[in-house]
Amino acid sequence: MRFVVVTGMSGGGKSTALKMLEDAGFYCVDNLPLSLVEKFVELISMPNSEISKVVLGLDVRSDQSFKDATRVLKQLKDKGYSFEILFMDANDSVLIKRYKETRRIHPLAADGMLEDGVKMERRVLDDIKRNADYVIDTSNLLTRELKEELDRIFVGNGEYNSLMVTVMSFGFKHGIPADADLVFDVRFLPNPFYIDEMKRKTGNDKEVQDYVMSFKEAGQFLEKLADMIKFLMPNYVKEGKYRLVIAIGCTGGKHRSVTLANELYKRLKDEGKYGIKLYHRDVSAQGT
Repeated sequence: MRFVVVTGMSGGGKSTALKMLEDAGFYCVDNLPLSLVEKFVELISMPNSEISKVVLGLDVRSDQSFKDATRVLKQLKDKGYSFEILFMDANDSVLIKRYKETRRIHPLAADGMLEDGVKMERRVLDDIKRNADYVIDTSNLLTRELKEELDRIFVGNGEYNSLMVTVMSFGFKHGIPADADLVFDVRFLPNPFYIDEMKRKTGNDKEVQDYVMSFKEAGQFLEKLADMIKFLMPNYVKEGKYRLVIAIGCTGGKHRSVTLANELYKRLKDEGKYGIKLYHRDVSAQGT
């Protein structure tokens, strides 16, 4: 039997993950009283049980200590039950934004201060996050991309190192992305914007791609950057990093940065062990 415990930050995507895993054939149970968890696991683990894939959702509640949940999980492990932990996360600003949009009350924000509730919850969940088998950061994930990650782990049984890598293009004139971990400037390359037939095209168009990559400096930069990122990824994983945003910028974020981001994504997407996504922040913006 495959037994998965899904937990994480409130607003991190736990409910969405549960629905997706249910669609993938898992028997899902959410918000089960902690006093019933051990009995439930005993029943589904019986030899004649027809259930082979189970997901149990656990979250922080204002009326119970999460230490009780971790204690129950430890007791299960001590009794020989095998399970995996999936931790759903997002950065604090995204969590606060999601709560404000839904107008829900955070379970730990007794005085109504969302920021305090998020900070307290992160402290409470610190131990279980560090011991999780998988950590998925949904800060920049589309629903489709989350499904792809869950399918890769729990349907395709792919190798997973809890690192979600985002390759992002942007324009410096629109500001450096606030969540970027690594920022690279490709304004050293000639700008296709000043060529009339390419001005209104983007780095998603073959004509622009061919022009940008025709310069040997573009290829050299790409090779060195891809080599460095491939070196960094496993080392970030060892240090417990779960999210890596690589931002490649040009003036307007439409031509050079888009081309190089596309090319870098191609070189990284087959690494297999990591979640890799591509995002063009300013490709539809006005200007160079």
